[in-house]
Amino acid sequence: MKAVDRLESMLDALEARHRRRDLIPARGLDFASNDYLGLAGSNLLKDAAQAALARGVPVGSGGSRLLRGNHPEHEALEQEAAAFFGSEAALFMGGGFQANQAIFSALPAAGDLVLYDALVHASAHEGMRASRADLRAFRHNDVEDARKALTEWRATGGAGHIWIAVESVYSMEGDLAPLEDLASLARDTDAVLIVDEAHATGVFGLNGKGLAHDLSADLLTLHTCGKGLGVAGGVICGPRVMIDTLINRARPFIFATAPSPLNAALVRATLQELAANDRLVAAARERVGHAHHVARQTGLPDSALTSQIVPVILGDEARTMATASALQQQGFDIRGIRPPTVPKGTSRLRVSITGNVTHEDISALFATIASYQSEAA
Repeated sequence: MKAVDRLESMLDALEARHRRRDLIPARGLDFASNDYLGLAGSNLLKDAAQAALARGVPVGSGGSRLLRGNHPEHEALEQEAAAFFGSEAALFMGGGFQANQAIFSALPAAGDLVLYDALVHASAHEGMRASRADLRAFRHNDVEDARKALTEWRATGGAGHIWIAVESVYSMEGDLAPLEDLASLARDTDAVLIVDEAHATGVFGLNGKGLAHDLSADLLTLHTCGKGLGVAGGVICGPRVMIDTLINRARPFIFATAPSPLNAALVRATLQELAANDRLVAAARERVGHAHHVARQTGLPDSALTSQIVPVILGDEARTMATASALQQQGFDIRGIRPPTVPKGTSRLRVSITGNVTHEDISALFATIASYQSEAA
């Protein structure tokens, strides 16, 4: 069988199981993206792009950062991001996925332990696959289970450094990590706490600095630039020695073409706006608060109402996808999430409260969801 025939057969099998993925254009009101502040199409970034181009910032980098691709805009962003997020140093990379690959493949060494929450992102898993460290998962948001796994590893001869990997806001559950307790565990065990702030940056913390800001622990954070910040890329923040190690050892950094200098200029503009204007973050939190209020009235449990990501768990895959399709036809761009992205039996609508909808839009969405649930009952 030719390779193309084998691949076609694989796609046909996915189609038969209703699992084949397709690229779907944006449609209707935005309850699907991660544009939490509504910056992606904003005049703020349009004006910043025009100003950057006018002062000669190039669109392309032309090479990796270690060749000729390094640009003053990259370095300015890294200095400003370190100051904004409160770290010693920062490193700008092409995306959060790439950044997580870099962190977990380059920093933990052979004989170390990466202790990770069972629901960390696929990008962290990709990085861990390339790591020579020991890997152990702990139950989602269960600090005592993490402590138990760590203790057992030490008892069986584990003697290296410990790296605890979590997200501050989980992308499918929408819940928050118990960061203070995790920081305490890190302090008790001389561990480094790695916090992926992808869905917290721009929404949580002072001026949108995230939930890990000011934690007392050895800390490395990742701030994705393509969600709340409205642009693209990822900024890793931490001690200078860790950033320098990534520059010297992380293959996803060393061998990748540098991000666009124009892109770096746009991220700089967003961070400067967040530092100067707390209204963006306040407006996002107001939308989220309103969403939680109307969602609670439809019967959603408080456990589903902790962030701008509101999971409406329907369980059955077919029902979930049919409901998502019906909502799209009603003008609400919302997507169904099913296995393997989420565990079997937990298929859901992932409602994302973005900066592109109004309070009235949010109320209308949850009223429509409630009507579908009533019909199903």
